[in-house]
Amino acid sequence: MINNKVLAIVLGGGQGSRLYPLTDKRSKPAVPIAGKYRLVDIPISNCINADIKRIFVLTQFNSASLNKHIKNTYHFSFLVVLL
Repeated sequence: MINNKVLAIVLGGGQGSRLYPLTDKRSKPAVPIAGKYRLVDIPISNCINADIKRIFVLTQFNSASLNKHIKNTYHFSFLVVLL
């Protein structure tokens, strides 16, 4: 069942000062997990598995690597990154 009426907003703009030095050059949601995944992949994966087809990722602090990761990883028309 596709959930057309539900919109997901993933907040991906944390500075992550407590995760320094991992967040020296990237935002907290862009920190790698297990070498392949990023922190932001967990809520995006949960949305996809719940058949939520409208996903917006809000980015703010030092978001270049996060935007690149999302663009290269997810090739869906329903995923939008907002700066």
